Amino acid sequence: MRYGKAQALAGIDLDLPAGVMVGLLGPDGIGKSSLLSLIAGARAIQQGQVEVLGGSMAKAGHRRRVCPRIAYMPQGLGKNLYPTLSVAENIDFFAALFGHARAERERRIALLTKSTGLAPFVDRPAGKLSGGMKQKLGLCCALVHDPDLLILDEPTTGVDPLSRRQFWRMIDDIRCDRPGMSVVVATAYMEEAARFDWLVAMDAGTVLATGTPEELVARTGTDSLEAAFIELLPDEKRRAYKPVSIPPRPSDDHETAIEAKDLTKRFGDFTAVDHVSFEIQRSEIFGFLGSNGCGKTTTMKMLTGLLPPSEGQAWLFGHSLDPHDLATRRRVGYMSQSFSLYTELTVRQNLELHARLFEVPEDEISARVQEMVERFALAGVIDAYPAALPLGHRQRLSLAVAMIHKPEMLILDEPTSGVDPIARDAFWQMLVDLSRRDGVTIFISTHFMNEAQRCDRISLMHAGKVLITEAPDELVRACGVDTLEDAFIHYLEEAVANEPADEKAEAEAEKALAETMRWPEPKPRTGFWSGHINLRRLLSYTKREGLELRRDPIRLTLAMIGSAILMLVMGYGINLDVEDLTFAVLDRDQTALSQDYAFNLTGSRYFVEKPPIVGYEDLDRRMRSGELSLAIEIPPNFARDIARGRDVSVAAWLDGAMPTRGETARGYVEGMHALWLAEKARQAGAEDAHSGLANVEIRFRYNPDVRSVVAMVPGIIPLLLMLIPSMLTALSVVREKELGSIVNFYVTPTTRLEFLIGKQIPYIVLAMLSFFVLVILAVTVFGVPLKGSLLTLVGAGVLYAGAATGLGLLISTFMRSQIAAIFGTAVLTLLPAVSFSGMIDPVSSLEGLGRVIGEIYPTSHFLTISRGVFSKALSFSDLHAPFLALAVASPVLLFAATMLLKKQER
Repeated sequence: MRYGKAQALAGIDLDLPAGVMVGLLGPDGIGKSSLLSLIAGARAIQQGQVEVLGGSMAKAGHRRRVCPRIAYMPQGLGKNLYPTLSVAENIDFFAALFGHARAERERRIALLTKSTGLAPFVDRPAGKLSGGMKQKLGLCCALVHDPDLLILDEPTTGVDPLSRRQFWRMIDDIRCDRPGMSVVVATAYMEEAARFDWLVAMDAGTVLATGTPEELVARTGTDSLEAAFIELLPDEKRRAYKPVSIPPRPSDDHETAIEAKDLTKRFGDFTAVDHVSFEIQRSEIFGFLGSNGCGKTTTMKMLTGLLPPSEGQAWLFGHSLDPHDLATRRRVGYMSQSFSLYTELTVRQNLELHARLFEVPEDEISARVQEMVERFALAGVIDAYPAALPLGHRQRLSLAVAMIHKPEMLILDEPTSGVDPIARDAFWQMLVDLSRRDGVTIFISTHFMNEAQRCDRISLMHAGKVLITEAPDELVRACGVDTLEDAFIHYLEEAVANEPADEKAEAEAEKALAETMRWPEPKPRTGFWSGHINLRRLLSYTKREGLELRRDPIRLTLAMIGSAILMLVMGYGINLDVEDLTFAVLDRDQTALSQDYAFNLTGSRYFVEKPPIVGYEDLDRRMRSGELSLAIEIPPNFARDIARGRDVSVAAWLDGAMPTRGETARGYVEGMHALWLAEKARQAGAEDAHSGLANVEIRFRYNPDVRSVVAMVPGIIPLLLMLIPSMLTALSVVREKELGSIVNFYVTPTTRLEFLIGKQIPYIVLAMLSFFVLVILAVTVFGVPLKGSLLTLVGAGVLYAGAATGLGLLISTFMRSQIAAIFGTAVLTLLPAVSFSGMIDPVSSLEGLGRVIGEIYPTSHFLTISRGVFSKALSFSDLHAPFLALAVASPVLLFAATMLLKKQER
């Protein structure tokens, strides 16, 4: 398997035993996730064969049959969860996808949340859970349908030891209840791998060895699984390995580097850090351990000045911590939990940028960058981009950036998650050298117990409070246990046991569970469609999308208020009426007749008179500035020449910067001139000489006042109903691709049609709400009368909303990012709607490809209906053809989206 030029898997031949727990062992980036996604059916097979549960996963029919027997939990904390949905709503969604009725879903939610300890939190959004609780919820969602094969991709990465132990205890209990269930797990934790029945050690997309943990240790002649894995690595990697050597810390270095006293941070009513106090000495390696969500990262951010504390105080090197004091902050280097450097810059450019950000003198930057490159072994990748580097190299780059300004303290937030043992030990040796050789104070958080054992002292934290601070060996001795992990779990369990039960929260959780199950339950269907569309699965997507939409104020505001604002802007801004033309007269005659000629223009609603022009320079200046749109020059002797019957020329200077506006103004001037001549002829008794045999009297049947707003506003409604609903629908699918939750569609029985229609329904409803808002604005604010059948317009609106959202679904099938979806949808909806749908020029006047697009594009037909109902009092009986076109467009677009949507990652 390849991702572009990168090879993820290379010629793997592997038979995994059934009915046991199989572990894929190795660091990030060596092909574990790719292999598991192939087994789960989430990714298409490029080459070779993958047989699971008695059939080939390359065959769509077999995947459909076995996916109800497979549960897949992808890599990443809560990657398959929906952050705005509560615990109960997430489990309910997955249960509905696998066909459980309401009563059964309710029973399983209660059972799973109780067994995982999530029962008091069923009403809490998944996005607000700690890492360990997210993994428990992910497991609940995976196990809601009693699978025969459970696939877990690094389920405990970034999870604290207590949550890890609870997680594996749950797995053991489940296996006891279902002894025939097979479990395949990917992990980078060696202590976890030791508990599995059978292991597959992997590196660089290949299998190094297989067997039980005991067999691998015996085969390599080592004393631990981690040592066995290192021994199995290729020679070029193994030669670079050196055990971490930690010399004793100087006994005379007791200066305080960090002191925190009653440090507290609140977010609203939630207290993330609760009166934390500790001291860290200069050159000390100080470890920060605790359960997920206990406040470690928040404490670190307060100590770097990234977050202001709500209470308490902290001192750095004897100076009170001030977030605005850059001099103190320059003495600290911070390495965040996730990779946070610029992927579009090379290694060298990242180092140079951060050197300038920390105000390293310009003449020292080159030498400083070279020093970091040599110290952290980055010479071979100096001109590479971070995204192309292995995880271990990226961690070294992050450390080099944190050290570029030579800080006296390093604060590192879980810097080695997912890194292989060799790279992790090399990283730690660098930290030890910084501490012992350069006197840098190291403040580090970690979930690896072997890393915590290397610290001079560690602090255990839970629920925002520090439980104890002591040297690792002292903690183990004080608890009377064998390992630091046992001591850590002992303190956490003791803290949890002392927490008071929150009866109010439990009552609210029960109420939330009841609310979750209140959604209408669809009746079982029979017949042809029952085999092609499962209404329960379809409506589960509709319900979930509706809940997410309701809880996302930005999307909801964009849909409702955004449409109204654009309607107001475009309704007033796109105005083809040529009125209130500013004009002035250069009257060189100054007679009653010349003034009467000028007054002929002044009395029209099309013209607004400005002060007279005094000369050509004044005329030129005022027309250049835009003050005048029209200048009339009446020549000398104007009245005398007319009285004597001589030819007289009156000059009209027009602003032709806008050709259409200029041509219209020219017509106005010529008409007013002809009207003045006719009036003078009548006064002179020569009316019959200027009249023809017949007169043409023009009457406008529709829009008698010829106001452009009557034509434009009904045309803007189709434009906005195409733009925003299609954009929101496209984003709803593409967002799942970006966040990774699209994997739930890949590995569940959901069909393409169920997924797309379930996604589409909430946005059709939202589009219709916008439709009614736009119609009300058109009638009340713009004064456009609705002369025809409202029912006809509403029916057309429903069909058009289906077409618009169907186009959004179609666009989403070939978009990979939300930014691309926004721009792509805007271009593919606005251009045809404005240029080819008849908004400005009739479709019948178009030629070539433009005519073809205009004939088939849904906006053309809804525009005909909208203008017909608003201005011509048309009803359904007059609009069969555009109605038929809209009725065909929606299923055609939905069918095209169904065909193009992939049920596997490519």
